[in-house]
Amino acid sequence: MTATQQFGTAEVTAIGRHAPLIGEILVGQCGVSQDSIERALVKQRDEGGLIGEVLRRVEAKGLAIEELDLRPIDRTVAEEHYGEHRDKPFFDELVEFITGGPVVVARITGEDAITCWRTLIGPTNPVEAAPGSIRGDYASVIGENIVHGSDSAESAARELKLFFFGA
Repeated sequence: MTATQQFGTAEVTAIGRHAPLIGEILVGQCGVSQDSIERALVKQRDEGGLIGEVLRRVEAKGLAIEELDLRPIDRTVAEEHYGEHRDKPFFDELVEFITGGPVVVARITGEDAITCWRTLIGPTNPVEAAPGSIRGDYASVIGENIVHGSDSAESAARELKLFFFGA
């Protein structure tokens, strides 16, 4: 595994077992503030062969992919993941969509990773998402908007624990 991240004129590459430590390396060698290094969840339903494109955009933005997996999501995990929407009319639709096929989940790390990722994916409603954003380019239905991104550090911590042990 290799992770490379560019910050200004400094480029940091971590190879093998050190790749998941890219955030710590950036703090130690590039002067990046520990407070600005974040971890976030990327969750993508495998629709239309776009996994590579989405991951390419993550890396092009300078975010490191620490862990990556393709797996089915069982109903219990999906219901916990979307728990904040349990009383909303679209809850069952969300759960059905995410449990309906394999899902790519990734833990990404980088400076302001949550904001970077949310900017890359665009607003939840793909109709409002600008061209160039992932949802603006590849989604058209709000309940099936191709990707999920943590919206806060608290959400990221909760979501990462659901999908990655020891996160």
